Order: sequence, then C-alpha cells, then structure tokens
Amino acid sequence: MSRIRSFLIIQFMCLTVFSQSEVTTRELKEHISFLTSEKNAGRYPGGKENKRVVKYLKREFKKLDVLPFGNDYRQPFEASLRVEKGIDYKPKVTTWNVVGYIKGNDPVLKNEYVVLGAHYDHLGLGGPSSKSDKKNAIHYGADDNASGTSALLEIAEKIASNRGQLKRSVIFIAFGAEEQGLLGSRYFVDHPLVPLSQIKLMINMDMVGRMNAEKHVYMGGAGTFPDGVELMKNLGTSLGINPIVHAGSVGGSDHVSFYRKNVSVLGMHTGGHPQYHTPEDTIDLINFEGQKLVCDYIFNTIMKIASSDYKMTFIKQD
Repeated sequence: MSRIRSFLIIQFMCLTVFSQSEVTTRELKEHISFLTSEKNAGRYPGGKENKRVVKYLKREFKKLDVLPFGNDYRQPFEASLRVEKGIDYKPKVTTWNVVGYIKGNDPVLKNEYVVLGAHYDHLGLGGPSSKSDKKNAIHYGADDNASGTSALLEIAEKIASNRGQLKRSVIFIAFGAEEQGLLGSRYFVDHPLVPLSQIKLMINMDMVGRMNAEKHVYMGGAGTFPDGVELMKNLGTSLGINPIVHAGSVGGSDHVSFYRKNVSVLGMHTGGHPQYHTPEDTIDLINFEGQKLVCDYIFNTIMKIASSDYKMTFIKQD
C-alpha cells in the first residue's frame, strides 16, 4: 500500500471518528436543509412529505445504532388536525413519533431513562396557526422546529459515540403533530414504551437555532428535579453560555405532556422572533455556531444525569 493511500485512509478514519464524536455545524446544516426543503413542504402531518421525513429520521437512528423498541422506530397515532374557526369537521390523519434508545451499562440504572425529544412537524402551507397573511405559502420552520430535530440527531450521534459511559439509558423521540396540540407527546405518555415511573428526566428542544449575541439559552422546569437550577447554571457557565434558568415556567411544548404525568422536565429554547409561524422562518437565519453550543450544553446535561447515579426525583412546581 502506498504512503499516500495510507495517509488518505488514516485521514478518512480520523474525519469519521470526529463526525461521530462531535456535534458539527456542517451536519446541523445538512439536517436542516433536508427538513426545510421545498419537497417537504413545511412537514405537515400525514401525506408523502410526512412519510419522507419519518424515513429520514429512521435512517439516521439506524445509522447511529440507536435501537428501536420492538421491530420499528415508528409509533403510529391518529392526529385530528386544527381547522379555522367556525369549521366543525376536523380531518384525521395517521402520523408517527420516531423513537429509539441507547441502553445504559449499569445493571440497575440501565432500567432508568433520560428522554431527549423534539418535534419534527411544522405548519405545512400555513393554516389556523400561521401568523402570516400569506396564503398557501410554505412555512419552512427552520427554527420551529428543524433546529430541534437536527439537534436531536447530532446529540444522539455524540451520545452514541460515548455510550460506554452511560449508566442510565437514553431515549430519543422525534415527535409528530406537536403543532396540532402536542399530539405526539400526549400519545407517547398515554402509550409509553417504557414505564413512565422509569423516566427520570425529559429534555425537550423547541426552537434552539436562534441564539442571540448574549448567548442566552432559556429553559423552564429546572426545579422539577434536585439541584436542577444550580446544575443548569453551572453547566452553561462552563461553555460560555448565559442560561436563563427557571425552576418552573413549564409550558408551551412537548415536555408539558411529561410534566403532567409527574416526570421531571427541561424545556429548552433560544427565544422567540418575528419569523415565528411565518414563511420567513428560514435556514439563512439560523445561528449554527450558537446551535452547536446548545447541543453541547444539552449533551453535557444528559451525560451528567445518565452517566452517574445523580439523584433524580420529581418535584412539582407551582
């Protein structure tokens, strides 16, 4: 084998290891580019666009050796779609949560779970939840929530490369039909694939792609588990992030479904913006370096809980 060929093989192997063990802005951008593509038409529940996105998510999980529960990553459910005021009939479609897990290594703690979730759906061509007066325009949902979905895949990749450190198991869920009323997460907690009592923390990412210049990351629910507020502040500071940490303020996205079942939660986001629920929520406005910081922050949080015997109990917030 020539020296040049040997060098190229070594370089390729190094690049492969790096891509598996680190979150990269390149891969975040690739995922968001796919999710916000014209052919996926705003990722509305039901139909060929929905199926195409689900197939993509399944393929990514399989590539990372994230295991399905049973024979399929898909958890199907029926979603009643929102309609304009004054319309009584709500169409129903079949859509899916995409669910996989990485098993922990501790003989006891492997039966406890940290859940990382993000919804992959958006508004399609608008509809009753749109904030825009543009009719039949693709709502790309780059921040809401292609950013959370891409972060889910990248964090899963990094955790997969560090699976040997896990004591607790980690479940990854891409939720369907969040924009229709948290339907995917509600279905999951009503039909859990593991006992809810064994889920010790649910971290949800919804709009994590628009970090501001002050490097703020906002979260609610840090008081729902022991020393959560202090932990999240310290982990943020170690990365140069300025977290805005609320003990309560549990609301607004899929983590609410878990909190209502007495599961500790963290709801993570980087703040609102004028493009929310409009066709202007596009990939060119994503702060990829900031999104990578958010991913590293959440990865460190998961590893702190899942690779140790960190005491986890549910604490209800007023």
